[in-house]
Amino acid sequence: MKLTRREALAGALAAALGGAGIYELVDRLGGSPPQRANVTTLPPEQHVLEGLEVIQDSGIDVLVPPLHHQLVTARIRAGDLREAQRELDGALGYLERRYQPTPAGLGITMGWGLPYFREHVAAAWRTHAPRDRRARSLALLEARRFPSDPADTVLEQNDIAVLLRSDSTDHIADAARALFHDLRIFEVSSIRKGFVGGGLGRGPSLPKKVALAAGVSGADLIPDKSQLFLGFTSTQRAGMGPRRIANFETLGYVDLGPSQYFRHGTSMHVSHIFEDLEAWYLNFDFRERVLTAFRPGISVTFDTVTIRQDPRDVSTDAQVKRQFRDTGRIGHSASIQTTSRLPRDHVAEDGTVYEKGTAIPVRADFNTLDNPFAWSADPLRDGMQASPAAGVHFVVFNPTSDDFHRNRLAMDGVLPDGTRLPLPARARGQGFNAVLRTTHRQNFLVPPRRHRSFPLAEL
Repeated sequence: MKLTRREALAGALAAALGGAGIYELVDRLGGSPPQRANVTTLPPEQHVLEGLEVIQDSGIDVLVPPLHHQLVTARIRAGDLREAQRELDGALGYLERRYQPTPAGLGITMGWGLPYFREHVAAAWRTHAPRDRRARSLALLEARRFPSDPADTVLEQNDIAVLLRSDSTDHIADAARALFHDLRIFEVSSIRKGFVGGGLGRGPSLPKKVALAAGVSGADLIPDKSQLFLGFTSTQRAGMGPRRIANFETLGYVDLGPSQYFRHGTSMHVSHIFEDLEAWYLNFDFRERVLTAFRPGISVTFDTVTIRQDPRDVSTDAQVKRQFRDTGRIGHSASIQTTSRLPRDHVAEDGTVYEKGTAIPVRADFNTLDNPFAWSADPLRDGMQASPAAGVHFVVFNPTSDDFHRNRLAMDGVLPDGTRLPLPARARGQGFNAVLRTTHRQNFLVPPRRHRSFPLAEL
């Protein structure tokens, strides 16, 4: 008997939730996962992942992120939110008892979109929503298209996004089934999968081997030490925001209100971006790739993949303007650093000192072969294709949505003082943008662990 479209989608969804698919290549080609610390204590934040190993490359500290990533978006189909809240709490408790909160176990981060807050808990949201002091707006904003985004970039309206991170695909599959198959309280809209790792003294580049095995155009051009498809190390310690810097309360950007309901929470941006590997490696030689990824004027040894980005290396507005005037280009890192690094020393309320030049965003992005997703409930809208494609699912935690928007605008040459450098969209001189194409975007609020399950429903 022929399956209906709904039955076919349901079968494909179950397979996508439970299986690694093409990402079985990662385990087959990547060898043994790295050693991880033994951690059992859960932090109050959902987005803080414990037990990350630190290695060195070119004398620079590099964090070793979880090997496998999966992000699931969904809409709510439960009628009774309090009952759904109890069910979700039970499932999350089961997973946390089963797995340590480290890459060797499982990291679970739940972000909630504006549609959830506006449609399901509107009155409580009006009372308890965190507010951005700098932007004079909510800390959680609708996603927007940026100057270099295509006109057809989809601004999504999901209720929830759940990020699962682990060195084990089995752990991720177990969590995905427990949350999105067994509970029956969500209507899944997309599944996004991918990986990070390889190279840096651990053998030939995993991204290169996986892309070659999948038959991705330009895979043979990826450097042998690459941590990601575009060649440079993404997770050096100095380039990642430290532990709790992206929390709502840390930098004073956010007014949490008298109840402090969302204390230890943060904001999360999620997008999918195609990467044109052939254009990147054939049209840009190594020197120009360095200038494009970092800043004009920088000089490094040929084939270096980890390039220092310490606080002392941070670019200022004036330097970016001068570099653009002299060369007609901006570097990706340099332009973003004008908004993504602390402009002065900051002492948090818990006494932690963050020095000038410290990175603020805490990134959790990962390479993907999805085109653009591993599974979609609306394949036509999402432009689903069967063939694998090089890309990145960009996931990042910032103190507010506006803080992310400032970073992303700087990538397009819109600087903090309002200066708009005259760069055409996706021009060669506009950092990475010449070889990137964003297909989807959405912002989410990540509550603290104690309120991660249907936040505000109990109020």
